[in-house]
Amino acid sequence: MKKINIGIAGSCGRGMSFKIACEASGVLKIHAVCDINEEKLEESRITLGAEEKYTDYYEMLEKSDIQAVIIGTPMPFHAPQAIAALNKNIHVLSEVPAGVSIEECKQLVLAARRSKAVYMMAENYTYIKANVIVKEIVKRGLFGEPYYAEGEYIHELKQLNEITKWRRKWQTGINGITYGTHSLGPILQWMYPDRVVSVCCAGSGHHYKDPRGNYYENEDSCVMLCKMKSGSLVKIRVDMLSDRPHAMTNYQLQGTKGCYESARAPEEKHRIWLKDLCKDMKWMDLDDLEKEFLPEDWKKQQEMAMKTGHGGGDYIEVMDFVDAILGRKSCPIGIDEAMDMTLPGLVSQQSIIEGSKWLDVPDSRQWR
Repeated sequence: MKKINIGIAGSCGRGMSFKIACEASGVLKIHAVCDINEEKLEESRITLGAEEKYTDYYEMLEKSDIQAVIIGTPMPFHAPQAIAALNKNIHVLSEVPAGVSIEECKQLVLAARRSKAVYMMAENYTYIKANVIVKEIVKRGLFGEPYYAEGEYIHELKQLNEITKWRRKWQTGINGITYGTHSLGPILQWMYPDRVVSVCCAGSGHHYKDPRGNYYENEDSCVMLCKMKSGSLVKIRVDMLSDRPHAMTNYQLQGTKGCYESARAPEEKHRIWLKDLCKDMKWMDLDDLEKEFLPEDWKKQQEMAMKTGHGGGDYIEVMDFVDAILGRKSCPIGIDEAMDMTLPGLVSQQSIIEGSKWLDVPDSRQWR
């Protein structure tokens, strides 16, 4: 099969983690790398096995013989870099979120609609094994009708703010849900084809200062309530400031015939109750359902997937990207799914400014 030359933007940081998946795909060839870190760029080129290196992303798009890009750069670059690639009919796998403003998201959607290339957002938490098992159980009807869910991303990163300085502005320098796709993404797949139609957002106040003595603009714990088109309710909590152990993959799902609660600490188990499988009101261990409900394609790729990050998500999302490029399957997180996961958080930032007012979330399917 003919190789697809790919360029990796942010190759000295997040981009490094895609090496195993690209090589294992048998299709993607890392041809070019790009990063503004000139000191480490050559090292990343050698590590990733690329032929070319660039410090200017747009120069890479113009000069390099690439047919696809992985965008692993800081948040404010995702949309403009994706748009530039799509305008050249270069396939895009973009890190999350898809964009940092509603207006640039709209421009991204229009670019994706014009382009002959595939756009996919790399929401790897949707590929975590437990989330995939729950998705399959929902698909087979054992939850009945899902009508309530929770997602939490609790990841203290005050020190990381000072190392990756863009986070200080784009993750903790804006009030509201600035990094919510890891929490919302899996839930939207469980509730598919439902979508968020309105949100309100509130915070817990400001209790921490950065090393310069300034309070973080983002309130410590922000909670976004999401009203779904079906009438269902979703609660999303993002906290990147509170002093406490990490808990980045917290989820709950309630349906008419079952419920699920993920483990909140390493020593805990994911637990599930299903009316059709449980004889009484006692939890089951989700792991006990893996054999029956983990999809076969995940099982086949499990050994290789677990060598990569985010519970194997980094690997399997790349495989889906390749399949979408080759037309073997539809893109699972295409431009509208990316907007469904991204736009509620952006609207929440306006809601918290307006005193936690309920605000409508635009439907990107209307942007044409």
